[in-house]
Amino acid sequence: MDGEEFSVENPSQLLQSASDYVNYPAKEFLDLFPLPVIINALQTKSEVPGLEATLVACLERIFKTKYGASFIPLYMPFVQVGLTADSQLARCLACKTVSCLLENIDEKTISAAQLIIDNGVYPLLLDCLINGNEQVATASMEAIEKLAGSQKGMEIIFPANNSDDMHLGNLSARCSSLGRVRVLSLIVKLFSVSRDVASAVYNSNLLSLLEAEIRNTDDTLVSLSVLELLSETRAGSG
Repeated sequence: MDGEEFSVENPSQLLQSASDYVNYPAKEFLDLFPLPVIINALQTKSEVPGLEATLVACLERIFKTKYGASFIPLYMPFVQVGLTADSQLARCLACKTVSCLLENIDEKTISAAQLIIDNGVYPLLLDCLINGNEQVATASMEAIEKLAGSQKGMEIIFPANNSDDMHLGNLSARCSSLGRVRVLSLIVKLFSVSRDVASAVYNSNLLSLLEAEIRNTDDTLVSLSVLELLSETRAGSG
């Protein structure tokens, strides 16, 4: 095969076209069914067999693109509703939408962390972490990890006031045993995000929660889970 036969004269044009294809695959679909139509159907027609799962999968793919993510700041009320929905599918989608916002937003034009503050999203993510099913809890944890990637995000997760209700130590004290293990798992995940976040975890005295949980629980499975988490923090700091 002659390589010259398939040589691209203008690779920058190919790059632009490929980028457009990657970032805007959903444009034609959204032109046909705008986001308000999709969201309304998700909220009001969920009894139609297969509709909710299909629309959730569709929106998840849309929001993963830069084009789709550009709409998220305009639909933060939808994210709020999703995070408090009875449907675990909707809650999981909302958590993943927050992750897409944090991954794709242009911080030069708008602060994702500020949007999260203004719309009261962080407490809702914590509720999903504690009370959601396994998929929702995982999606919430991933969103909070991404939030920790910015200075303003760290200020949300590690409040200066140790008596703040959203302080992870106080949150852990109010949880069921499963909720505490999830909070402890989040702490371990945060510890590995970066040196700055690890320092914030350490300075907030959050690692001591793992050792305290082992001392205070009579649940063998919980003890084993926490021991595994504790070993992860030691491996991460090594």
